[in-house]
Amino acid sequence: MAMKDNHDLYLQLRQRYPVFSFEGFSYELEGNDLLLHFDFRVGSNIRFSPTSRIKYHKDFNGFYGQYPLSVLEPLIFSIGMIEMVSYWKATCSPVIHIKAGALDKKAIEFWKKLFFNGLGEFFYVNNIQANMDDFVRFETDNQQMPPKLQISLSEQTIVPIGGGKDSVVTLELLRKSENIIPIIMNPRGATTDCAKIAGFENDFFEIERKIDARLLDLNAQGFLNGHTPFSAMLAFYCVLLAVLSGRKNIALSNENSANEATVIGTAVNHQYSKSFEFEQDFRNYVAAYLHDEVNYYSFLRPIAELQIAFLFAQQKDYFPVFKSCNVGSKTNQWCANCAKCLFSFIILSPFVDKDVLSNIYGNNLFDNESLLPYLKELCGLTAIKPFECVGTVEEVCLALTATVQRYQTLPPLLQFFVKTELYQVYKEKNFASFLLQWNEAHNLTTTNEILLKQALNITE
Repeated sequence: MAMKDNHDLYLQLRQRYPVFSFEGFSYELEGNDLLLHFDFRVGSNIRFSPTSRIKYHKDFNGFYGQYPLSVLEPLIFSIGMIEMVSYWKATCSPVIHIKAGALDKKAIEFWKKLFFNGLGEFFYVNNIQANMDDFVRFETDNQQMPPKLQISLSEQTIVPIGGGKDSVVTLELLRKSENIIPIIMNPRGATTDCAKIAGFENDFFEIERKIDARLLDLNAQGFLNGHTPFSAMLAFYCVLLAVLSGRKNIALSNENSANEATVIGTAVNHQYSKSFEFEQDFRNYVAAYLHDEVNYYSFLRPIAELQIAFLFAQQKDYFPVFKSCNVGSKTNQWCANCAKCLFSFIILSPFVDKDVLSNIYGNNLFDNESLLPYLKELCGLTAIKPFECVGTVEEVCLALTATVQRYQTLPPLLQFFVKTELYQVYKEKNFASFLLQWNEAHNLTTTNEILLKQALNITE
């Protein structure tokens, strides 16, 4: 990823735009869809008015028939708070004035930590020298938090899906034992196709989220831009959908590999909002301020990307439709030329025949020597991993080492790998034992622990 030296611009924008304000939000039913509107302002002439549409689903009838929409206001306000990150980062105003709702001291601490760590990549890539203490100050007109929602929820489960292998594994394992329904934000080919194969054709919760075009205009003018914590935003939308549908459980598909820093030796993590640290903070925030019963957790948290690849390799029906490429997401294809494509190709290579993989991606990515810089980053031969949702250095090296044994004639990228010291080191490690690892830092129920361990053949 190209690095920028934008620290001076950061200081200039903060001086020019000292206050960013969350002015308000509104909501309405348009037909049976729930529309959310947010109002953010910077200075006297910049206004952002993003909108989101929660598409109607029959499961909402229980809510719409019993409760006024006004009970959702704490949830909608929270969605506005996380939506705000994308717009605040354009100017990084030193003060955020919350006019739309209430925040007490503890809540402000949560949001300040989420903003700072969720924008860790943004600060790093733009070479912005910021720290937790003074990068922003939240001011609020009201510190009296509203009461938590008391709406009763069932033991049923929502599963967000993004069209990649991880959420497919969660869908396939949970749908055999629980009453589940997928949730999709801004559906595209891979997400709807995966839902269809899992048996949920035209039966999923749908969020249509639109970025205000004014932000894109500012980006084109040279205002600050960069990565934001998408998974944190999805988390707050999921709580809203849990309440609307009367479902208690929200099962994410974030693995323990997401805990590893992107910039080795720092706290900068592209996947911060997929980390266990965020999961714990979010659970505590929801329990303290939003709803006692909502159970937000990651079903795949105890395991790693390599183990997920092992499980996904058994789901051949999804091979033609799953996608994990950000570059090709708009056209629903693998670009076969980015770090994310290479990572997913590597992690599946020990378990899926090379000709089958080549057919999925359009070619054998190990033949593409232009991907060598990405290979070095994924293997830990550089100080920075790709700013993508990829696995740990260890499991990449384990996957490559195991894959070498599957080739009679090594393609160029594998030829490079076997010449490194890494290959000699990982030859001595036990690949099979890695597939039986289990991380105890998770929020799974005992029933789901058993389910996931059985799938991996992990015995006590």
